[in-house]
Amino acid sequence: MNNTVYLYLLSPLHTGGATQEGNLLGIARESHTELPYIPSSTIRGRLRASADQSTQSQLFGTDLATSSTLEQGAIWIGDASILWLPVPSLSHGVVWVSCPMLLRRWARFNAPNATIPNEYSTNLKTGKPVYLKDAILKDMTLQPWKDWETFIPTHASTKGLERTLVLPDKHCAILIQMSLWRQVKIKLDKHKTVDGGFRYEEAIPPDTVMHFPWGITSQASAQASDATQNFQALLGKHSIVQIGGQESLGRGFVQQWMTAQPVQQAVNV
Repeated sequence: MNNTVYLYLLSPLHTGGATQEGNLLGIARESHTELPYIPSSTIRGRLRASADQSTQSQLFGTDLATSSTLEQGAIWIGDASILWLPVPSLSHGVVWVSCPMLLRRWARFNAPNATIPNEYSTNLKTGKPVYLKDAILKDMTLQPWKDWETFIPTHASTKGLERTLVLPDKHCAILIQMSLWRQVKIKLDKHKTVDGGFRYEEAIPPDTVMHFPWGITSQASAQASDATQNFQALLGKHSIVQIGGQESLGRGFVQQWMTAQPVQQAVNV
C-alpha cells in the first residue's frame, strides 16, 4: 500500500482556483465532483520549501538553480482529498460529514477490508431530528453506525471528532459547498474609504480532515528505504505547516502526520 499523510486544518485554508465568478474568488476544485481539494503541486512545493538542500534534491529532485543537471525526486505526492468536513448544527453543535465516495476513496489505500457505511449512517443518538445548515434529517432516515471509528484517523487532533454522519454523495457535495468559509474583502484608499468594490474569498473551514497518498517513484526503488526515512523525518520536524496564501492572516495552518504503512513503489506501464 501507499503511505497516507493526514492534514487537520487548524485555520481556514485557501488554494486558488482556475476561475473567478463575479466578485467570488473560488478555491481549487476537482473537475469531476466540484469538491474542494489541495493540488499535489501545492503540497509538494510547501514540503520542498521546508527541507534542506540535500533533502530537497533527494526527495523532490534537482533544479537548475542548484545543479547543472535535472534529476527526478525519489517520491511522488498525490492530491489531498476531504475525508471529514465540519458542518454547524443547531441540534448537535458541530457534525462532521462525509459520503460513501469519499470514504471509499480513503479506504482504498488505508482499509481495503472495511465495510463502507450506507447513506445516512451516523453515530449520533437517534430519537430526534438532525439540523445541518438549512437541512433537516428526520430520525426515520438515520441508521446506527457502530464501526464509525474505523474511518477516523488516530491522532490527538481528531479526538474531538465524535459526531459523524454519512450523507449521499450528491447531498454531501451540496452541504460542503454551503459550509465553506467566505470572507468579504475590500480595498481602502489612503483616506480609509472603500476604493472600488468588494469580493468574497472561499476557504476550506478549520477542523476539516484531509489526506493525500505518497510513494516511491519507480526510478528510485534502490533508495526507497533512505527516501522513506528522510520523508518521515521531514514531516516529523514540520508537523505544523502553512499551505496556501495569507500566512500573515493566520490562514492555511495544518497539523500533518503520517500513517505507518509499508510504501509501495510506482510501476511503469
